Amino acid sequence: MPISEIQHAEVADLIARGEAVLVEALPEEVYAEGHLPGAVNIRPRRVVELAKTLLPNLDERIVVYCGSAECDSSLRVAQRLVDLGYRDVHRYVGGKQDWVDEGRPIEIPIRPSLDSCC
Repeated sequence: MPISEIQHAEVADLIARGEAVLVEALPEEVYAEGHLPGAVNIRPRRVVELAKTLLPNLDERIVVYCGSAECDSSLRVAQRLVDLGYRDVHRYVGGKQDWVDEGRPIEIPIRPSLDSCC
């Protein structure tokens, strides 16, 4: 089954309405440097391990993205999710680069400062 592709405007709308779970398909260290708002991290080799925990609802709308249109990790993750029985999986082909190019913010996790300890 082919994976439906969606564009920036639809992704932004889904985020604003809280109507999708976003999945970043990049390595953990790249995800930790910044990701689309509310995204969870599942790279291709960890789909089977993490999907049931991070994506418990097989019917929820899922949008998978990676770094840019040149990256195919999002396609691999999306296809594995479909193979696992997820029914509403989409791919944001432009990914994080397109999101930033459109002037949209990314979330950067707060890292504890060593100076604030004890």
